[in-house]
This record gives sequence, structure tokens and C-alpha cells, in this order.
Amino acid sequence: MTVVVVGIDALDAELVSESKHPNLTLNAHSQISTIESANGELSTHELWPTIITGLPPEKHGLTLNSGVGWESPTLRFGGSVADIVLPDQIQSKLGAWILNNTETDVFRTPVSYYEKNEIQTIFDGCNAETIGIPNYVVDLDTDDREHELRRQLGDLFERDTSQPGGHSSADPALFYEQAMEMVMIRLARIRRAYRSHRYELVFGYTSGVDLIGHIAYSDPSLQDQAYNETDDFVGDLLTDLGSDDTLVIVSDHGLQDGIHTEQAMIASTDPRIVDRVDSVVDVRSSLEEAIAEGDHEPTPSADSRKSSVDDEKQVQEHLKDLGYM
Repeated sequence: MTVVVVGIDALDAELVSESKHPNLTLNAHSQISTIESANGELSTHELWPTIITGLPPEKHGLTLNSGVGWESPTLRFGGSVADIVLPDQIQSKLGAWILNNTETDVFRTPVSYYEKNEIQTIFDGCNAETIGIPNYVVDLDTDDREHELRRQLGDLFERDTSQPGGHSSADPALFYEQAMEMVMIRLARIRRAYRSHRYELVFGYTSGVDLIGHIAYSDPSLQDQAYNETDDFVGDLLTDLGSDDTLVIVSDHGLQDGIHTEQAMIASTDPRIVDRVDSVVDVRSSLEEAIAEGDHEPTPSADSRKSSVDDEKQVQEHLKDLGYM
């Protein structure tokens, strides 16, 4: 058995429906409560560490209120200066601007942070593959395609406080295509990890739906289209899974009219997982129960590994056919 978790940033519980999005709602789904930061914001960079640890931000320590996450070597010195001369609120706003308007991703806290601070995560004690989870970076020196695309957005996704969503785009249609490429790439990586049959838990994340939502206030059809396409991509993943595997969809918050909302959600092929979750802090414990309930498949034989390589090539060819590679 493998538990596959797809973290979809800003997937809003009020915007999904069983009839339109059967693969995002699965066998059971529910809105779950989320947590505002000390600044009154719903922060991706606080909430995903909460989801994987089961701890509120003040307990795991990765908060906007403590300033930006100056993990980038180029900004670490600037962060130490900012801690002295800038108020916390200004540091947080500066961090958000840097994230969206430079090529540096400042919210790349390494796995070693959790080890150093003796913070347990869902990945401890199980054979897991993690893909792109904010503030849980396995290799700081390696980027994947989603990170590359995020840093190359330029004026396709600019901070603009005069707009309802706090952002604007010079070309919303082109921006949409790049953001959906992020979703496709991450879903493809999740499928590849699952197909290796080496893991008890595969946990991947994508930010594409969130990015589109921030500029969709002027054209809500973009967000609707993003939900529909993401539902199709998750449907492709579902076709890979065996009858004893479990798929979970989870979000950190919702997003409507360009603004983050409290409508976070969880969905699963196993209704028991959904029943155990009332809040983002409950996700870890519910997943751990699901993993404990199942038997993990052994490492595949050489023939199985060859099949996995063939599957990877098929995924790449599929992306090429759709014009994303």
C-alpha cells in the first residue's frame, strides 16, 4: 500500500463540487479549519510546515512574524540586518515582495531545521518521497521545473497592492499556461515516485492553482479552468493507483476573488482519513494512522524497475505532446 498526498495550494472547499470535480473531491471531502498568522494573514509558508508536523506555527517556529525565512545565502546577511533595523511587519512585507519579484526563493527552509530543533514530521519513521513542499527542502542546491518557472515569471506575476489579489499580470493567458505547467510537472513527479513502488508515502505540492487565483479576480474563468484541468490531472494519477493505495488531496487555505480564504479542504479515497481531520493540525496524525493501517509493497524487482523507467518516459512524452516540454 502507498499513501499518495497531493498538496494543492489554495484549493478552496467552496469552489469544488462532486459533479464538476470528482477527482478533487474523491470518495469523501470536507472543509477544514486553518490558521491565521500573527499578522492576520493565511500564510502558505507557515501552513505547510503545520500540515507536515501537526504543530501550529508558533510551535514549529516558521512564521511570517519572525521575518522572512532568510535561508538563501545571498539574503542571510540582509536578514540579520533586517532583524535589527526593521519592524517585524515590514520584514514580512519585504519578504513577500522578494518572493514574488526576484529570482530568489527565500522560503526554502531545509530539512535540517526540523532535525536541529527536534521537530517531528509525517516523514519520520517511514519510507517517504517529498516533492516541493514549502519550507521542507531536501536539497537546497537543486531546483525542479516548478521553482524555475516561478522565478522566471517576471511581469507575468507582479506584486501590485492596488489590485484585489495583491498581484497583476502583464499577460494573464500566458501566465495561466506557465502556472498550469507547474501543476503538470509536480503531478508528473508524484506519479513517477508512486510508480517506483519504493515508498509508503509520496507527498507532493504545487502552487500553480494559488498563483492563478491571485490574478483571476478580473477573469474568474481562469480559476474555474484551473480547477477543471487540475481535476483532470489528478484523474490521470488515480488511474495509476491500485485498489489498496490511498490518495489524499489537501490544501492550506482557500482563495476567492484574488484573496486567501479560510476554506481549506481535504479529500481522500479513504473516507476515514477525512473523518479524522477537522483542522490543518490534524492532517499529520490522520495520515500516520492510514500508513500504519496498510502494508507497504516491497522494493520492486529489476523487471518492475524497468517498467518504472518506461512509465517515466511515457510521462515525459505526454508532457511533450501537450506542449509543456
